[in-house]
Amino acid sequence: MKKFKLLALAFVLGTVSLFATNGVTPDEPNKEIRNQMVQLLDTPDFTVQEDMDIAITFTFNSEGEIVVLNVNSQNTEVLNYVRENLNGKVMKIPGERDKLYAMPLKIKAI
Repeated sequence: MKKFKLLALAFVLGTVSLFATNGVTPDEPNKEIRNQMVQLLDTPDFTVQEDMDIAITFTFNSEGEIVVLNVNSQNTEVLNYVRENLNGKVMKIPGERDKLYAMPLKIKAI
């Protein structure tokens, strides 16, 4: 009986932890926001040896400025380039304030 109670408790804790880890997922930016960001990230000032797939998580503040939260890259040049060219830039048509957005970015080698 003790093993059954322990098994039931482990099952309940496992299920609760599974639902607790399901956090807020960032939304995809609409085409207008994406087009404006692509213009800001037009041509990098560094050379890339291999193709990279990067995910950028960002939001907007009350003034419509981009606030970069996360850049999924280990390359410091890419990190600095994205932060310098996006962080604090004002969009013509910003998204919702304090809403998380995720945008994939592909950098191709020359």
